[in-house]
Amino acid sequence: VQLQASGGGLVQPGSSLRLSCAASGLASRLYTIGWFRQAPGKEREGVSCSSSTDEQTKIADSMKGRFTISRDNAKNTIYLQMSSLRPEDTAVYTCAATYGVGWCRGPVSSSLFGYWGQGTLVTVSS
Repeated sequence: VQLQASGGGLVQPGSSLRLSCAASGLASRLYTIGWFRQAPGKEREGVSCSSSTDEQTKIADSMKGRFTISRDNAKNTIYLQMSSLRPEDTAVYTCAATYGVGWCRGPVSSSLFGYWGQGTLVTVSS
């Protein structure tokens, strides 16, 4: 399984940005994608969780109302749409995958995911 995250960059506070996570090499149509972020000096934080069946999608409470998830199943791509960005959203954003669905019922935990892509840096600064 390979995961390619892209879309990061330098934006001003209040701006929007869309990150993409393209998955390839998946051996099943049933899988879950998670987005995580890690700011300098801080622990990794779960951002979102989305199953391939679209039955479960979760955004971390602190980002609800600003971040949304969408997907293009034909491309095996998950999009993280971020709006009203704040300086505290500055972090390396990474996507991860695991087989199966139903993982999004609980907290977005990195321990659930076995496949990780490289990160994409989002910097929110004026």
